Amino acid sequence: MKNILMKLIINIAAIFLVVHVVPGIKADTWGAAIAAVLLLSLINSFLKPAIVFFTLPLSVLSLGFFTLVINGFMLYLVSKLIYGFHIINFWAAFWGALLFSIISSTLHSLTNTSGKINFRFHRYKPDVKNAYQDVIDVEGKIQNG
Repeated sequence: MKNILMKLIINIAAIFLVVHVVPGIKADTWGAAIAAVLLLSLINSFLKPAIVFFTLPLSVLSLGFFTLVINGFMLYLVSKLIYGFHIINFWAAFWGALLFSIISSTLHSLTNTSGKINFRFHRYKPDVKNAYQDVIDVEGKIQNG
């Protein structure tokens, strides 16, 4: 349950960034944006796998590019179903879905199941004479238990 809530919070943050960055995507209220995220999560869970399955040959021929088109279509569909969440055309939905995917994937990879970002600082000594380099290692691990 905690993991699902963390994913929803990350997706809400991603949609707020998309609304502010991509021209042509607008949310009238915070509630409309949150409702859009909830509906997008449901659509991506239930409808998207069937669409991806039926368009698999097209996705293979386009080397996966058509999956981006499907993501844009899903976001555009959400804008038609949620009152107060507006997308002016498909291309705005396409770029919004692409940015949404990048932001949410980055934030999901940086957070673990407890919602903390893991940073490790250590010194690295390459094969050069006594030369140390500072290294910052950022990782997100899924920890069971």
